[in-house]
Amino acid sequence: MKLCRFGPPGKERPGLLDTDGRIRDLSAHVTDIDASVLAPAALAELSKLDVAGLPVVEEGVRYGVPVAQVRKFIAIGLNYRDHAEEAGMAIPTEPIIFHKAISCLSGPDDDIVQPPHSTKLDWELELGVVIGSEAQYVSEANALDYVAGYCVVNDVSERAFQMQSSQWDKGKGCDTFGPIGPWLVTRDEVADPQNLDMWLDVNGERRQIGNSKTMIFSVAQIVSYCSRYMTLQPGDVICTGTPPGVGMGMKPEPQWLHPGDQIHLWIDGLGEQRQKVVPAR
Repeated sequence: MKLCRFGPPGKERPGLLDTDGRIRDLSAHVTDIDASVLAPAALAELSKLDVAGLPVVEEGVRYGVPVAQVRKFIAIGLNYRDHAEEAGMAIPTEPIIFHKAISCLSGPDDDIVQPPHSTKLDWELELGVVIGSEAQYVSEANALDYVAGYCVVNDVSERAFQMQSSQWDKGKGCDTFGPIGPWLVTRDEVADPQNLDMWLDVNGERRQIGNSKTMIFSVAQIVSYCSRYMTLQPGDVICTGTPPGVGMGMKPEPQWLHPGDQIHLWIDGLGEQRQKVVPAR
């Protein structure tokens, strides 16, 4: 299934994508795409619904974050060897964990707001992992059993803020710096999370091209590793690192985002996002 939440900010309703590419309203069956829906048994029951009998949502609707009540927004740094090299940083020997503020979450096509005093606004296309069951000290062999599904994430970053100290959070968690969606694609529809093509364009020019098979640490390794240091809860989102091609690594000199710039990103089977950069008001 491809689950979503649609409607104005703060008033999103649950939906799913049918085989004809139309959004169907799930409101009569679930209150939201939250922990009560993400567990394996609940997803299995939801998959039995007669989709053709669900109301069709009008075209052009806004998509919100596809998961309600995200408790933790976890990110993994430098998880593609080529990206670590373009950033001039050492290849990590174990996953680098940091957190993006929950308040940075936004819909997949919402505007990205450049903060005041921002001078080095950057993009990062990433595969997102949505947790479906509580996970604590899980093994790598069983880690994917705790995953509800996958999504597209843009780990928007302000490099000047990020590099002012050894802690990256303030350059990663500004408002609108976490577009997610449009779909939560359930795990049964993703045959191999380690073989997903992806790309990102800025103003129609291809900047990032990658495949999740080149990740240093796999999804299973990341979920298992994170569960050793914190309990992962249903609805938690982990973004798993970005392939090469970010603005910071552009040659002969870095290239940054500015108001008016258009970003378009895509991951095979997970959908696409389109964002416009706007100045802070």
